[in-house]
Order: sequence, then C-alpha cells, then structure tokens
Amino acid sequence: MRHRIKGRALSRTKAHRRAMLNNMASSLVRHEKVVTTEAKAKELRPYVEKMITLARRGDLHARRLVERKVRERDVTGKLFGELGPRFSERPGGYTRIIKMGHRHGDGAEMARIELLAQ
Repeated sequence: MRHRIKGRALSRTKAHRRAMLNNMASSLVRHEKVVTTEAKAKELRPYVEKMITLARRGDLHARRLVERKVRERDVTGKLFGELGPRFSERPGGYTRIIKMGHRHGDGAEMARIELLAQ
C-alpha cells in the first residue's frame, strides 16, 4: 500500500528522477511548452511552479535556490527576467496540462504542459 507516499517514482532511481525533472523544467522554461507523458507532466507541474514563485520573489537567495536545480544561466535569466515579472500579479497556477491522447508506439497517455500567457 502507498500510504503517505508522495509523488510518483516513474520507474527511475531518485537521482535519475531528479535529473530528468531538472532537464524538463529547464526545457519548459526555455520553450514554454513540453510534450511528455501525463504522469511526468503531473510531476513537473509543482516543481516548475515552485521555481516561478521563487522567481517572483526575485532576490539573490531565491536565485541561488533556483540555480541549485537549473544549472543553465540563460534559463535562470529568463525565469527571473521575464517569467517572474509576468506572473507577479498571479497567485499561483502558472501552468496548464492539456491531454493529447495515446502515444502510437506504446499507448502511453501523452500531455502537453505549458506556461500560461499571463
């Protein structure tokens, strides 16, 4: 039974899962939308929304907390320079998940996660 177990394992070790979420988060910030499986999109949503909330704060400590997860300077710059001010008035809910049906190869549920316009 999965009592009090938070999150999905996604058939990966903890290190692999963390690296995958870091890479997917940087891709989502860079391109503002990512097509992936539904389970990965649901795991990515709170991960990215916490980073955007830190970007709204905009101070040095918040930047350092984000740079722990996203190692790419251009992504961090976009997060703090563009996305933080864009969502400054919005009290959460910065992403949307759109279900796209089944993947042809293995029938996995696919979804697109994207950042909202404002």
